[in-house]
Amino acid sequence: MTDRLQELSAAGVAIWLDDLSRTRITSGGLDQLRREKHMVGVTTNPTIFAKALSDADEYNWQLRDLALRGVGVEESVRLLTTYDVRWACDVMRPAYDASAGVDGRVSIEVDPRLAHDTDRTVAEAKALWWLVDRPNLFIKIPATEAGLGAITATLAEGISVNVTLIFGLDRYSAVMEAFLAGLEQAKANGHDLTKIASVASFFVSRVDSEVDKRLDAIGSPAALQLRGKAAVANAQLAYERYAEVFSSPRWQALADAGAHPQRPLWASTSTKNPDYRDVIYVEELIAPGTVNTMPEPVIHAYAEHGETRGDTITGSYDAARQVFADLDRVGIDFDDVIATLEREGVEKFEASWTELLDGVRKSLDAAAEGVDRPNRAAEQNARAAQQAGGNA
Repeated sequence: MTDRLQELSAAGVAIWLDDLSRTRITSGGLDQLRREKHMVGVTTNPTIFAKALSDADEYNWQLRDLALRGVGVEESVRLLTTYDVRWACDVMRPAYDASAGVDGRVSIEVDPRLAHDTDRTVAEAKALWWLVDRPNLFIKIPATEAGLGAITATLAEGISVNVTLIFGLDRYSAVMEAFLAGLEQAKANGHDLTKIASVASFFVSRVDSEVDKRLDAIGSPAALQLRGKAAVANAQLAYERYAEVFSSPRWQALADAGAHPQRPLWASTSTKNPDYRDVIYVEELIAPGTVNTMPEPVIHAYAEHGETRGDTITGSYDAARQVFADLDRVGIDFDDVIATLEREGVEKFEASWTELLDGVRKSLDAAAEGVDRPNRAAEQNARAAQQAGGNA
């Protein structure tokens, strides 16, 4: 029987899971994916955690203890999420060891409300790093303008970084520059570059969703023929830039010191349009040294009917550039597409973070009610006894 996921891995694509929950860990499902589906990494985000904490009862004992201690909601969220990520890091440790620290990574994101504050992002990244305290952790930092400085500063501290919410080529180039500067500073600071890793999460399907919406509004035959082409072309040209940067003399000096390249990670790879093949953003983005982070249904879909046709990126650059020339010709302002997606990406994660905070706040309140009643009864009994003693 064909092992399609093994073929994908052999083609140079690291298969990561875009999901995490307490139930997934305790059931053994996470470890099963690692052992049976060639899954070698895990990514999380505020949306994933909001769903995980709203669905499972397995957090109740921790919520009760946090309520008893009077821990605030934001710190409670930090403690709950880092607990899960630490556990997931331990589950993925065999993949980390087998790959000499390249894979086996688990990502946790800084508070997305800090996306436009460099210093607070760095402080949050450092706090999450020592809270989880595992070498196979990634700290996710959004690729906003403020995030670029945070990426460099965090790497300079010897902390591994997953750069998230990259949509455009120019911002991706700036991310790679921030990575190189961070490693150079880390080296100057005496850190072991062999221990530091990074990926750059380049979002895919959201690009097609936004561009297709604009093409539909234009409605001409030429416009409609371009539906479903922008996302793959954009990612292919990102890989071209990656290949250029990581063959440069500047990079070679870091590689000679033991540094690992910052791999491009294809994020948002589930197909949003049911008219498109469900594994299109996997099949069309195969190249050495890449990561594809997939929801579990996409992993299973590829295992069932995915086609690994070798490198589907290198050599596609001219055709990808033609896609953008055609998009421009029919009236698509791709710079505006990218600006819209970045703004909405941060807003969506902020909304999910607010949802996460609200959910934990309600859970803490419910837990507090359960632990407060006995306390109130004890206080009332003590007061009655005190009064009785005073009346005697």
